[in-house]
Amino acid sequence: MLFSSFLFAFTGAFAKLLSSNMSSVEVVFFRNIVGVVLISFAIYKNPIIQKGGRPFLLFFRGFIGFVALLIYFYNIANISLAEAQTFNKISPIFTAIFTYMFLDEKLSRLAVFGVAVGFVGVLFITGFDIYSLSKTDILGIFSGVLAGLAYTSIRELRSYYDNKIIVLSFMVTGTVGPLVLMIIANYFEVVYLDWMFATFVTPSAISWVYIAGLGLFATGSQYFMTKAYSMAPGGIIGTISYSNIIFSIVIGVALGDKWPTVSIYIGICLVIISGFFVTISPKSRKTGLV
Repeated sequence: MLFSSFLFAFTGAFAKLLSSNMSSVEVVFFRNIVGVVLISFAIYKNPIIQKGGRPFLLFFRGFIGFVALLIYFYNIANISLAEAQTFNKISPIFTAIFTYMFLDEKLSRLAVFGVAVGFVGVLFITGFDIYSLSKTDILGIFSGVLAGLAYTSIRELRSYYDNKIIVLSFMVTGTVGPLVLMIIANYFEVVYLDWMFATFVTPSAISWVYIAGLGLFATGSQYFMTKAYSMAPGGIIGTISYSNIIFSIVIGVALGDKWPTVSIYIGICLVIISGFFVTISPKSRKTGLV
């Protein structure tokens, strides 16, 4: 997970560089199509053996993850890399909630307190004014919820599918979905939903270099993240994943982002601390995802 977080931070950096030349929807398309090719080749070279039997849950993981990624890349293009990553990293808080609700993974009182601390951290990041949240604030929180659902589904899918198939389902959805959205955008102009609908722009020469880096780093990050979540409780893995916030602050500043404000630093620290609290919970009792 630590290695995945390092790769994920650089994925965000490539996405930010690309966002100056194309929409976040198109960035998602290129991010996933490279991954589809790489993962498909890996499956071809090493055929998988799996139980299968949960196709709807597999599709659910892919679709929910795709929407969360659309929002995440949109935020990368419009706010600092550190803020976008922090919103993305509230997902382990929701993973803890959803695994408790659907997979019967019990949470200690301290873990419940940690979830509350995480929400306070989000308030610091958004400036405590919940009645006038910015568009990126609302989308960031929504992305965290969706990502939490996606990661929870991985906990159940691991018993039925190989890691590469779980990743591939996400990347195929993330390739076909943007194509459909970019086609629709040619016929309808939806201003507020610009995070979802945008027309295709032919990449420049340097953009192809960024696209290659985006695909390679994203695929590696996705694979190792999926493997991590399939091997250990979601809370523990989620906490380690917070390390990419630190990576993102440094990389973001190097790309021209401003240093986070004191309020945002406090929010980031609270979100990270909440992750440590969430990990302190009894071992889960394995049940089906309802």
